[in-house]
Amino acid sequence: MKLTGIHHVTAISADAPGNRRFYAEVLGMRLVKKTVNQDDTSAYHLFYADGAGSPGSDLTFFDWPAAPARRGTHSISRTSLRVANEASLEWWRERLTKGGITVSPIRAINGRSAVDFEDPEGQRLTLIADGGDIPFVVWEKSPVPAEHQIRGLGPVTISVPKLDRTEVVLTQLLGLERISSYRDADHATGEIHVFKIGEGGPAAELHVAVEPDLAQAREGAGGVHHLALRTPSFADYDAWAEKLKAAGYPNSGKVDRFYFRSLYLREPNGILIEIATDEPGFSADEPAETMGEKLALPPFLEPRRAQIEAGLKPL
Repeated sequence: MKLTGIHHVTAISADAPGNRRFYAEVLGMRLVKKTVNQDDTSAYHLFYADGAGSPGSDLTFFDWPAAPARRGTHSISRTSLRVANEASLEWWRERLTKGGITVSPIRAINGRSAVDFEDPEGQRLTLIADGGDIPFVVWEKSPVPAEHQIRGLGPVTISVPKLDRTEVVLTQLLGLERISSYRDADHATGEIHVFKIGEGGPAAELHVAVEPDLAQAREGAGGVHHLALRTPSFADYDAWAEKLKAAGYPNSGKVDRFYFRSLYLREPNGILIEIATDEPGFSADEPAETMGEKLALPPFLEPRRAQIEAGLKPL
């Protein structure tokens, strides 16, 4: 029973149409699911991923009319997205620069080539080269050529003021392993510790920056709401639910999101971490060929479709 990598990252946008334009038209990711926040159906929940909506490729957004996030510790501070190699990084530097986005030079982050940039709302993003060996599904309708497409999520960085209690939860409860540390003055004021998830690698790392001198972050647009870690099957998911219960660690209990099943917990600094299943996936209620084209609602929300659609603004 091991977590196998990053499942998805969910962030916050106060501009759903602009968000769709940037992630689908500029970054060329596929909008694989256009649905609503199941706990707040007045808000879109938009899922961008590879061509198949593969687990581990999802960057998702809640559409909330929130003030801009305040950066600081007690937060998920940076999300990385994988591309194949340095040639792709050069291609992306040119594309983003032409689009008016400020992009860093190519540099090494913990031994991997990378570039940093922000989306129009200040979401902090990094493109990293993963070597091109991790399978992904090309999105044939993407404006980005197949060889340069975003291949999935890379390491996610969280910021905490102290490592000790967070490390206990990550290692003893969730089974991650601390394998190394590094410094990066462009990303963090303190040391960054690398925890591998399952077998590790560029799609299965959590980076923990220790930043005691930062003020506490405030959630908002351009910030991240939570990150999710992958568990492959319903059987493993059930076992995780039992493990958290037996440990007495506060958590949500089982939550069925229809497209995956979830468990939610907060590490000691309040950062929300989800355990999510790889199955059944986004084609559970739509043909794979047309995913994301219409508003999708899980069965328990379908009777309220007219009311929900009336409360949403067109994208």
